[in-house]
Amino acid sequence: MKLVWSPETASKAYIDTVKSCQLHHDSGVAELVSAMAAGWNARFIVETWSLGGAIATSVGLAVASSHTNGRHVCMVPDERSRLAYVEALEEAGISRPEVIVGEPEEVMDGLNGIDFMVVDSQRKDFSRVLRLAKLSNRGAVLVCKNANSKSASSFKWRSVTDDSVRSVFLPVGKGLDIAHVATTSGGNSSSCKGKRRWIKHVDRQSGEEYVIRK
Repeated sequence: MKLVWSPETASKAYIDTVKSCQLHHDSGVAELVSAMAAGWNARFIVETWSLGGAIATSVGLAVASSHTNGRHVCMVPDERSRLAYVEALEEAGISRPEVIVGEPEEVMDGLNGIDFMVVDSQRKDFSRVLRLAKLSNRGAVLVCKNANSKSASSFKWRSVTDDSVRSVFLPVGKGLDIAHVATTSGGNSSSCKGKRRWIKHVDRQSGEEYVIRK
């Protein structure tokens, strides 16, 4: 199986996120990400968040998971972040969110079959989180928000995934760098690096970057 787009589910999640994020100034990102997660029928959504970060995207992902009957997990670095995250989502009407505290290595080790993931490019460890992600064998959509940040300026998708990737940058919010990872035989495995040949293509008109396995 592979990810299949459903415009009807995407529209429902988009509308519900608009309603839920009326009090958040950055809801444009939340609406788009929510529609994408729901439209791709994501069954396992993972995000990263830390104290002081915007909460609207998290609300949008929670809305999306309710439409796909999926699991939504948030990774946070410490207990303070966990408490703040839970409180913020409860204020938005979302009860009992699933939050895991810890370093990327220990947290990602227990999260298998991710098919939609959102990381914050302002976190220094965002590329490490992506590299450690165990993706679904039906493919996955990966999103870097705040992609205009200095920490994301030199980031390349081919540095974190061994599978065929199609990516695009959208000037939404503070920048969204989005990648679609093709169906794999067993998720993301950094141990396979160096055993495959790659060809990089860049569409001059759209600016899309394609990394194709040969």
